[in-house]
Amino acid sequence: PLGRALLGVRGAEAAVFLQGLLTNDVTRLVTEDGPTTAAGLPRALYAHALNVQGRCLYDLILYRLHESAQEEPHILLECDSGVLDAIQKHLKLYKIRRKVNITPCLDLSLWAVIPGERAGDIASSLTKPADQALILTPDPRTDVMGWRLITKKGVNLSEIIPGSIIGNIQDYHRHRYKQGIPEGVKDLPPGVALPLESNLAYMNGISFTKGCYIGQELTARTHHMGVIRKRLLPVQFPAPLPSDGVPEGAEILTESGKSAGKFRAGGGELGIALLRLANINEPLCLNIAGDKVKLTANIPEWWPKNTSK
Repeated sequence: PLGRALLGVRGAEAAVFLQGLLTNDVTRLVTEDGPTTAAGLPRALYAHALNVQGRCLYDLILYRLHESAQEEPHILLECDSGVLDAIQKHLKLYKIRRKVNITPCLDLSLWAVIPGERAGDIASSLTKPADQALILTPDPRTDVMGWRLITKKGVNLSEIIPGSIIGNIQDYHRHRYKQGIPEGVKDLPPGVALPLESNLAYMNGISFTKGCYIGQELTARTHHMGVIRKRLLPVQFPAPLPSDGVPEGAEILTESGKSAGKFRAGGGELGIALLRLANINEPLCLNIAGDKVKLTANIPEWWPKNTSK
């Protein structure tokens, strides 16, 4: 079970409204333009809402609740629960006179379905979810994140996914830190994180062909210049981190004492950090309360192989 919040955006202009605020092409959720699913519409999209300087405010997963392009658009936004009020204010600020209703969905539960080590092909057993699942869809960011499941509160999960084991939120965070998947305000500090450094393009979260949206100019310029020197990467420590954690934004240093990047967040011996790509194969360390703690970074398997950027 994930402690993320869900917000319903419903109405004739829901997609057009979100289109001007988010990095991805939201119209794909409401207009059929290819054989993405049986109905031609994708069920989920990943996107960021940016500020006018092109820095990340909120990371979101959008889900399509309406069944066909003919129905009134009904889209769920999944966000960090700590910024639910801020997102509502942000949306209402830009709503103006659009025909859109924005309401938190407190009666729904959100789950991540992560394949176990020996899961084999469970995709086939997930294609026929029971009626209690409002949405069961592959995570739109990358295959290694499994599936997202949205149900009414109090539903029996073992009926929807036979043979599943209910894990805890630490298992989920360990899994995504291992894969270098950022999520929420600790990994993507609002007003600080840059979308392309945060691997938004690798996680299918941005359209470079859609029209204008807030923060587009800097993002498009960075993309077309083609040089991204720092990226979010998974990091590993030789021993679990202290229980009070590492100060947010702690400096990561090379052996010679030069800055290689900043630590973002973590748990146990795993974490995620913004690092200069030029330094990732060098010995790196972090100062925690006067002690030098070594760490290693790696490039995740799921990143595009032929990437030159």
